[in-house]
Amino acid sequence: MNLVESLCAHRLLAIVRGKDPEAALRTVCVLAESGIEAVEVSLTTTDAPAVIRRARAELGPDALLGAGTVRSAADAARALDAGASYLVTPALVDGLASFGVPVLMGALTPSEVEAALARGADAVKLFPGSFGGPGYLKALRDPFPEVPFVPVGGVDATAARAYLDRGAIAVGVGSPLVGDAADGGDLDQLRARAAEFREMAAGRTP
Repeated sequence: MNLVESLCAHRLLAIVRGKDPEAALRTVCVLAESGIEAVEVSLTTTDAPAVIRRARAELGPDALLGAGTVRSAADAARALDAGASYLVTPALVDGLASFGVPVLMGALTPSEVEAALARGADAVKLFPGSFGGPGYLKALRDPFPEVPFVPVGGVDATAARAYLDRGAIAVGVGSPLVGDAADGGDLDQLRARAAEFREMAAGRTP
């Protein structure tokens, strides 16, 4: 299953960002064990390439393990060398299509959505999602009904359900899901939050 197919099926992208590489690695593994199919390690994470490399070794070659906060082709090359299988950007980034991997490219305005598609984006990361909320996504989908949107930024479980109901193929969730786990926080609480978000994505009340 490729990235967009997985996002359409499972409706979730987990975003891991932290200051403790060991804790970040444990967080990625626990999310995967908890049934979160797509996990992104932000390149702002301390020693992010090492975290990605070790997570790839733990999870195997088929895991949907990506790199986030990719801001340049150099970032992309570094992430892919570490084992990332897809790239997520916070904004428009040139030169990523040549790497031949799925790209979830950040955009906010209609012009930026067009520019992301022109750069070969497989899906558009609506960022920051909190800027306009679910209503803004609904408005964007009128002129862009075929574009796979993934809102990211300020997405808690309530907002996530609203975005999905308004046509997002999935939501990207950072701190409301990960909490402080990537900085050494409680992993049992992480498992409980993962279960809650999976129930939400499935349209059920936990």
